[in-house]
Formats: sequence, C-alpha cells, structure tokens
Amino acid sequence: MAVIKLHPEHLQTIRAHAESTYPEECCGLLLGAISGDEKTVVEVWPAPNAWTAETAEELSAEASLTKERRYVIEPRAMLEAQREARNRQLVILGFYHSHPDSRAIPSECDREYAWAIYSYIIVGVRQGIAGEIGSWCLDDARSFEAEEILTGKLCPK
Repeated sequence: MAVIKLHPEHLQTIRAHAESTYPEECCGLLLGAISGDEKTVVEVWPAPNAWTAETAEELSAEASLTKERRYVIEPRAMLEAQREARNRQLVILGFYHSHPDSRAIPSECDREYAWAIYSYIIVGVRQGIAGEIGSWCLDDARSFEAEEILTGKLCPK
C-alpha cells in the first residue's frame, strides 16, 4: 500500500481551508518528496477554486454544476506551485479538495480527471465542519486505491 506522510499542521491547514470555503469545494496542491512508495508532504499549497460555467462548458460537464460540486485549479496557480516546488527541489505530489456534505471518497468525476502517480486527499465537510479525510491514488486499471495517511512529528512542517 502506498503511503503519504503529513505533519499534523498540514492536515489542519487542509481542514481549515475546507471549512472556510464551505459550502463550496476547496482545492490545493501538495508539495514534497517521493522515496519508493512513500510520499512526504513538505508544504500544503491552497489554491482558489476557479470553477466557472465556462469551465463546465469547456469540459462538457453539466452546466448546472457549481463550485459546490466541482473544483478546478487555474493553470497560473499550477505553474506557480510547480516553480516553487522546483526552486525548493520538491515535486507536486498531488492535490487535495473537499466534498461538502458528502463523504471523503472519490467521485466518478474525481476518477475521470485524475492523473496516475498523484495523491488525491479528500476531506468530507458536513454542515461546515471538516470530518473524515482520506487519500487515494489511481492504480493501473484507473481505479482509486486507498493510500495510508501517516502523521507525526517526524514529518516535516
């Protein structure tokens, strides 16, 4: 099983971001390092949810879908995170987002737009309070597999 290591403060940042954007989905990137099957998060990089009606049209998604059920990170934010990671000799490990009033499991849309090798941390937010959190990555058959989340003092801040 793949493992992703985070400092407890990283999880707190993700939860706080999810609560602050409720009832809309939050989103962001995970910067860090990879060693074998283990990913270590060094920084959580919050990003604005840039989903719009135009985004829905470009992706041939339902026009009625809003930031309450979808997210997208603008290319400019992705490039900025990539530059920051490169300058610090890190990589983008994956992404995080919230599921307002839903469980912390990937949706079909999450699977459809996911990229192999990346981790996808999802936090469920019920009535504005962040709850369960899970991490997922795609297998060779493009199905999500759970990824173990480890936290502790040995994880970098």
